[in-house]
Amino acid sequence: MRDHAIGYEDIAEAELVTRRGTFRAVAFRDPVDGNEHMALVRGEPGARDSALVRVHSECMTGDIFGATRCECGDQLGAALDAIVREGAGVLVYLRGHEGRGIGLVAKVRTHILQDEQGLDTVDSATALGLPVDVRDYGPAARVLRHLGIGPVRLMTNNPDKVGALEACGIEVAARVPLLVKASDDNVAYLTAKRDRLGHDLPQLDAFPGARLGEASGSA
Repeated sequence: MRDHAIGYEDIAEAELVTRRGTFRAVAFRDPVDGNEHMALVRGEPGARDSALVRVHSECMTGDIFGATRCECGDQLGAALDAIVREGAGVLVYLRGHEGRGIGLVAKVRTHILQDEQGLDTVDSATALGLPVDVRDYGPAARVLRHLGIGPVRLMTNNPDKVGALEACGIEVAARVPLLVKASDDNVAYLTAKRDRLGHDLPQLDAFPGARLGEASGSA
């Protein structure tokens, strides 16, 4: 598969000490989308038969501010914890994916429709004339190849993400569930992701009567 490689002039690496321990921070400017993304590398994941990998879409409200209407921030933390437990792995943080690619302003506008009109995360986007999901996983594939990562065990609840990475030339040896506990604040959003976007979210069995849609996140 022909692809654009990341040039060494567009990448920088340094040690990053975090509350969870030390990672290798790999910042890179993608040659196709032009965005600057980040990969956090723990240990030597390329030396394993399959590397534990999370490809995480940017969600400012959830990842930074701890919004509870989506599970994005909890998933980010859970993925890092899993990589630390394993002793090796990669988390690729993709910018430009806010609101499944519609952007921050548009995402907040969907929140208004969800709060005031009861639309779910899908209908609130289409009501604004926006696509449901326009994320590009090419940058993740390019940095994984740059890092020498072969087959991956992908932490995701979204089967479509597996297919998207495979279409970019990444072998997904297994899909690893990344489940976080549902709450009253995010159960409607999670239900919409399960019922309308095909995410595998068995934890929702605790909320058998959940109605659809309340929020918009990045997955």
